[in-house]
Amino acid sequence: MTVAIVHLGAGNTASVQFALERLGAEAVITADPAVIADAERLVLPGVGAAGYAMARMADLGLTDIIKGFERPLIGLCLGQQLLFETSEENGGATMLGFIPGEVRRLDVGPDRPVPHMGWTKLEGLKDDPILEGVSPGAYAYFVHSFVCPDTDATIACADYGTEVPAMVRTGNRWGCQFHPERSARAGARILQNFLSLSI
Repeated sequence: MTVAIVHLGAGNTASVQFALERLGAEAVITADPAVIADAERLVLPGVGAAGYAMARMADLGLTDIIKGFERPLIGLCLGQQLLFETSEENGGATMLGFIPGEVRRLDVGPDRPVPHMGWTKLEGLKDDPILEGVSPGAYAYFVHSFVCPDTDATIACADYGTEVPAMVRTGNRWGCQFHPERSARAGARILQNFLSLSI
């Protein structure tokens, strides 16, 4: 199994690579359009900010390749947010547009810190192959200041003073707002399921 981890110049690429390799995948961190286009699986890992990530993607000639990728793709942390149409971060950014809606700053009131950082339970799990073997109430590790809108694409949620869409899916594209590579058993199971998808 060849997995391309898109290298946009920042983010948690090495830890994602190690997590996938522990599961038996051949994972490569790359910005090479040909390698990305030919990969069996594609990972968009978390990077600093939406506008920066999209600008780097365009500069590297990867936007159309990622939009046209027909095998399983997963976005992690900011990578999930990039699956949506727009983000209000840093004055606004146009993103990949696979899922309708705008990513907004997390608004949880004065009693909870932002960013949302730490272990939070996954709830509201839908029947999806990427969630096979993951139980409601399993903990995942989150680090984020912006949150995706709740749409028909949401397949798992978390409660952080407001409902956080923790996982999404549209077609052959999935997203995790949390970091599965840092989420112990539940995260490893989600990544293993991703590698095993038959789509």
